[in-house]
Amino acid sequence: MGIFLQILIDGLVIGAFYSLIALGYTMVYGIIKLLNFAHGDLYMIGAFIGFTLLSFITGDGGLNTSVLGIGMIFVITMILVGFVGMGVERIAYRPLLLAPRLSILITALGVSLSLQYTSMNVWGASYKVYPISLPKNGFEIIGAHISYSQIGMILLSALLMLGLRLFIDKTIYGKAMRAIALDQTACSLMGINVYRIISLTFFIGAFLAAGAGIMSGIYYGTVNFMMGFIIGLKAFTAAVLGGIGNITGAMLGGFVLGILEAYGTFYLGGSWKDVLAFGILILFLVFKPTGILGAKEMERM
Repeated sequence: MGIFLQILIDGLVIGAFYSLIALGYTMVYGIIKLLNFAHGDLYMIGAFIGFTLLSFITGDGGLNTSVLGIGMIFVITMILVGFVGMGVERIAYRPLLLAPRLSILITALGVSLSLQYTSMNVWGASYKVYPISLPKNGFEIIGAHISYSQIGMILLSALLMLGLRLFIDKTIYGKAMRAIALDQTACSLMGINVYRIISLTFFIGAFLAAGAGIMSGIYYGTVNFMMGFIIGLKAFTAAVLGGIGNITGAMLGGFVLGILEAYGTFYLGGSWKDVLAFGILILFLVFKPTGILGAKEMERM
């Protein structure tokens, strides 16, 4: 039972990262039907900006234990990467919104490579060690050691997801997003600034991905310019698993994938970790392409 609980907690932490990134995939797809394969690289940009700011401020190690200082860097990083996401939408995607879907999909792949190799030139190709480390202290439950850092990351991720859920359900901008997802043309005729709402959607998606990036950097201790590629694909898998276009489904899919991956790694070995994740994606695309919470869409001809 101790091992079972330990793996479950590890899976929840990984799943929290997947969920935060998957939300960006599912929001953008819900609004403009784009699979933004550059989204995982915004996670990587967030990790590197967090690394840079933390390195600059904690040069003497003075803020290693300051929750307020780390929190400030956390928020600043998320906002900066949010604006990067808005810039990507404005420069690369907006001119192609009326173009064939294949054109904008190829552009997304180009944006992904551009972000990766720009980061390589700015921060270098080698792994970077994060300037702070998490404390290992925690508590024991039936033989499993659960650190306060793990609990904190799960709770922080849950708060970000809850905040997004409330924003979508309770604010005028969230209602505009849901309306545009249903009928973009009608929303434009009703006076909604469609481009502004799409830009806000990219900001929020990048904002959440940056949060996952800086938490991942602190949790694992190292970052590199290719770190967004695989986790971006896995977050896409989580979005499909939960039901692409469904906010709650993306959250659920991320946690389910993280838990399955953690148990699969323990029982099958680390070499099977990625095989398991993408095998789940293939199975869902074949047998239940709408995902756990997704619904079939009917389109009038």
